[in-house]
Amino acid sequence: MSLYLVQHGKAYSKDKYPEQGLSEEGVSDVKRIATVAKGYNINVARIEHSGKKRAAQTAQLFADYLHPKNDIQERKGIKPLDNVIDLAGTLDSDSNIMLVGHLPFLEKLISFLITGNPETPVFQLQNGGIVCLNSPADKKNWIIKWALMPNVS
Repeated sequence: MSLYLVQHGKAYSKDKYPEQGLSEEGVSDVKRIATVAKGYNINVARIEHSGKKRAAQTAQLFADYLHPKNDIQERKGIKPLDNVIDLAGTLDSDSNIMLVGHLPFLEKLISFLITGNPETPVFQLQNGGIVCLNSPADKKNWIIKWALMPNVS
């Protein structure tokens, strides 16, 4: 089973749009990645997001394509500056959960799950991108199984 981590799609600037909803480009990128994920028959049981508008919109777009069994919901503890170690202890690789959040949190979570240190960079996410992590049988460190990103350059 897997853990799917998604950085929210590109959003409007805070000075122009205080709630920072997804921009047209952000919506387009997320739909493109969600379409590819659907084509690969990604099995997501539940999608959880930070509660920020751009993350909630991204989560809904993924839900529209992937049809999670348990729908989408807000999750505490995954905002940009929240503690990744606190969240990591609650993760279960058998759950097939998708977390939709923000930087630097998501990249630090990936680093912590793989190396045990949130400050050791191991992966660079993109807005609207998804990375799939698996936990091996020994349940010690996670591994990156695959990733889909809007830009390849």
